[in-house]
Amino acid sequence: MISFTDLEVWKKSRILRNKVTELVKAFPQEEKYRLTDQIIRSSRSIGNNIAEGHGRFHFADEAKFFLNARGSAAETIDHLIIALDHNFIDNVTFEIFKQDCEECMKMINGYINYLRKQAEAKS
Repeated sequence: MISFTDLEVWKKSRILRNKVTELVKAFPQEEKYRLTDQIIRSSRSIGNNIAEGHGRFHFADEAKFFLNARGSAAETIDHLIIALDHNFIDNVTFEIFKQDCEECMKMINGYINYLRKQAEAKS
């Protein structure tokens, strides 16, 4: 069995998480316990859910956590929209991060489909 750290989707989420951590260092100090905290938590949650799901035995359990990871990626996009609306980031930065989140979501969808096929093959 491979580790979750070997999954390309987890590797992508790790890169995104680290980029978000760097990005928020430029946010205003008064956002530390508001937007900064929220966007860090949602970006971390992507990889956290992938790791937890990978540790599950049954397809349904594993897929549930991957769905949560996809939701966290969407939540991260929403936090980025807030940052854009408050001029903490510019349009170019927003688009780059949005694309990263969407790529994670696509990879998560692909992995869920892979899991589904594996489960069907065992049935």
